[in-house]
Amino acid sequence: MINQRTAVVVEDDSDVGELISGLLDQAGFAVTVAQTGAEALTVIREQLPDLVTLDMSLPDIDGVEVCRQVRLVTDCYVIVISGRTSEIDRLVGLEVGADDYLVKPFSMRELQARVAALFRRPRATDQAPEPRRPTAPAPVANGQRPSGSAQIGCDHLNLNTGAREVRVSGREVDLTRTEFDLLAHLVSHPGVVVPREDLLRAVWATDFVPESTHVVDVHLANLRRKLRTDPARANDHEWIRTIRGVGFRFDPCCP
Repeated sequence: MINQRTAVVVEDDSDVGELISGLLDQAGFAVTVAQTGAEALTVIREQLPDLVTLDMSLPDIDGVEVCRQVRLVTDCYVIVISGRTSEIDRLVGLEVGADDYLVKPFSMRELQARVAALFRRPRATDQAPEPRRPTAPAPVANGQRPSGSAQIGCDHLNLNTGAREVRVSGREVDLTRTEFDLLAHLVSHPGVVVPREDLLRAVWATDFVPESTHVVDVHLANLRRKLRTDPARANDHEWIRTIRGVGFRFDPCCP
């Protein structure tokens, strides 16, 4: 099949792995199942799949480390499927680059819905080629997007949406796909309060709103930390403001 999507199911429980594999196969994926972290990393580096489902409790390498290593080689979608139910486990999974976190036991219909939602989101590799940059690209003031330009931001914060690059005062900031998409959405609406539910719909490209929108807060907290001009200074300028009980607002005022 031409352009068939590929998936790697990382699961040490053969029964669960077979269920997930079967669902993804029916969804049109070419699926490979790995039962250890070492095997998973080898397969992922070779195949560079479109999707990885990842159990956190593996017999050799902890799933957190597997996810961290995956993010070094591919921007694929990663869904953690784990029996670890505590909030800290969810936060750690998202911190190291997972796009979603599903707790066992789970329904196949929910997994199917979450996979479909992820693939409605734009991937860096699916976007059009980056437009030619001007000889000396200048940051954009006041959070406005100029016509025909891929540069958005303000004097000290600059996003290149074509290259998916972010710089703060000239320093390149390494963001996950979700963090970049959240920032781009907020920056494109400077001074406007964006509700959490709207961010879920825009960035996760789904009308399915989970029990809690806390996943947005987690990603935004990570994003804020990375955007500090001096990462060691907790009181540095905050580009993204929390509007209690509503959502978030990008503040284009530069330090």
